[in-house]
Amino acid sequence: MKNIFNRHRLIRRTAAVSALFFAVLATNSCSDDFLDQPSYNNASADTVFDNIQTAEMFVLGCYRGLVPTEMFYQLGAGDTVVHSNEALNNSKYNVGNYNYDAYTPFTVTGIYSAMYAVIERTNIAASKLSEMPASPKRDALIGEVKAIRAFCYYNLIRIYGDVPAVWEPLESLNPDDPNTFYPKRASRDVIYDRIVADLQEATVTVPSLAQSGFGTTERLSKEGINALLARIAMYAAGYSLRWELNTSNPGIVSRRSDNNRVRELYQIADNACAAVINGGTKSLVQSQGGKSGFEALWFNFSRRNFGTVNSEMLWHIASYGQNTNSAFQVYAHPGSRGGVFGGRSSQQFILPSYYLSFNSADTRRDVSCTSYSITYLDTGLAGDKWVDVGTTYSAIMPGKFRLSWGVEPQAASDRNLNIPILRYADVLLMYAETQNYLNNGPTAAANAALMAVRTRAGVGSLPMPAGQSNFLNAIVQERKWEFAGEFNLRTDLIRTNSLTSEIEATRQDMKDLSRRAGKYTNIPLYRLYKYHQNTQVYGDPFLALPYIDITSPTEIAAIQNVPTNEANYAAYQATLATIVAAHGVAYQSTDKWYPTQMFQAYTSTFNGNARKAVGFKAGFNTLGMGNNMYSKPFGFTENNGSYPTWIESANDGLFFGFKTNKTELLPFAAASAGHPMIDNPNLTQLPGY
Repeated sequence: MKNIFNRHRLIRRTAAVSALFFAVLATNSCSDDFLDQPSYNNASADTVFDNIQTAEMFVLGCYRGLVPTEMFYQLGAGDTVVHSNEALNNSKYNVGNYNYDAYTPFTVTGIYSAMYAVIERTNIAASKLSEMPASPKRDALIGEVKAIRAFCYYNLIRIYGDVPAVWEPLESLNPDDPNTFYPKRASRDVIYDRIVADLQEATVTVPSLAQSGFGTTERLSKEGINALLARIAMYAAGYSLRWELNTSNPGIVSRRSDNNRVRELYQIADNACAAVINGGTKSLVQSQGGKSGFEALWFNFSRRNFGTVNSEMLWHIASYGQNTNSAFQVYAHPGSRGGVFGGRSSQQFILPSYYLSFNSADTRRDVSCTSYSITYLDTGLAGDKWVDVGTTYSAIMPGKFRLSWGVEPQAASDRNLNIPILRYADVLLMYAETQNYLNNGPTAAANAALMAVRTRAGVGSLPMPAGQSNFLNAIVQERKWEFAGEFNLRTDLIRTNSLTSEIEATRQDMKDLSRRAGKYTNIPLYRLYKYHQNTQVYGDPFLALPYIDITSPTEIAAIQNVPTNEANYAAYQATLATIVAAHGVAYQSTDKWYPTQMFQAYTSTFNGNARKAVGFKAGFNTLGMGNNMYSKPFGFTENNGSYPTWIESANDGLFFGFKTNKTELLPFAAASAGHPMIDNPNLTQLPGY
């Protein structure tokens, strides 16, 4: 643990703790909604905690670094929803496919040190604040900083399992105790119980958003801490890969052995959810301005219209400006090839089995998934046109954080987009789950909570599942539809003991879809997309390309006859206009449509020629995403009677590294200095690595 447990640094910090941590505050321009923060480069800890105002500034600094880059670009895939589209030998692709190795880049290397850096700051704050005169403000700050610490331990445990537990600042620990510098793994149950207790206290001392005067939920309030308490209590009660510490005995995915404590934790989570729900201040964002509620939520969140989303967004990490921007914002989006938004390549895509899983009335699909990407017609130089181009099934990309919805950044590579952590929809679904568990089946309250989420999505008419097991399975699926791309689904599936079954089902779904077998037997091969020019303006409310699925053999024969001579383009558009009108879609004289064979490569001859018929120039078949999937056929038939390698291959196929009772957790990196196993000889490795 080089960055945290280092003897020489500990000695130096005794003389000047500010040199290490107050520099954080000097650059923490998190948001225009946060207080302006002065520099403390020459201050001492005693000076900072000499008054409540400067102590509060230190607490604000503890929010920095809570979501390291690896949290999403390594662990944001592999949840049967989002997948990596980078090169097959890339670390993100391997981690997303559960192929870990402690001695190569194929594990996460920075989350461990990042979380302990924040934990050290929170330990300093909690210790120093406890020495200050008691007051409601001081107690609120202690609760807030302990909640931040709890979030860090929650992240560590769900990634690594049992981890070292450090509750005091390093300067107060005994330098002669080897555990100070090289702490061993501690029981996750002990850690969970402590941070649950901390959060329970914080729900009493931390003010509500209305009482706090914060203005936004970028900072934790009572409602956010209750939601965090519920989430962590459910993880503490849920399933995880457990093994006997200090042995190499294989582990097994199970709950803690104390069934009474498991039930207590579910009750704690239930009470915390009920406190938020019954508080009456939180609600789901509903439809407005012609947008569905789900679309209005994410459009306004991207626009930083926090007053509009505060009712639902219980906690989001401030990320405004160059110094605090998080790189997830340039990975998870539909992709852009130059222009106003810059050349931004999405390194994640949405599995088509997930895209096709939505009910036709569900408004969440076209928000969470984009079947278009931003590209140019000709050269991408000045005077060219940018287009929202329709894609194939192997090129559907994340949509909640799309570039065009955002606020104009200082530079194209920076995005002023916060990181969502907790939403009211999560509280509702957690409450439905706890009610189902505690009552051996769904209650009226559980059904109402699930119904609220579904109704906002436009699918409130779906039948309610009956029975405890069926209801839990419905919650697991609902969470996938609701929380795609929000960094929690992967470990949610572990917590509910659903990961193995979901991975096996997704593998089969993807093979069936590729072959057009099973429930995908009648899936349309062809889709007509409407040509749409991208506005190249930040704040563009564009949601999705209109399209028509084509199944009629006569219509298929007509659209297959794509001309290769420009002189025949007008006649071809007239043919397509007739087909569009036959499907009851209004057709304007200026409209243009083009077909896409959804199982061929985006770059196939047919698809390329079809786009040329609406103005695309020859040779520009590139999308703003990794080309590992879209440049190759997706269909079994289109791929000469075999599955694409990324779907079915022993060495790099879908989830090829997954092994039940092993890969639910990641190994500690051990390749070089700065890695946990190298810096701390007392750490034991996850069995099997």
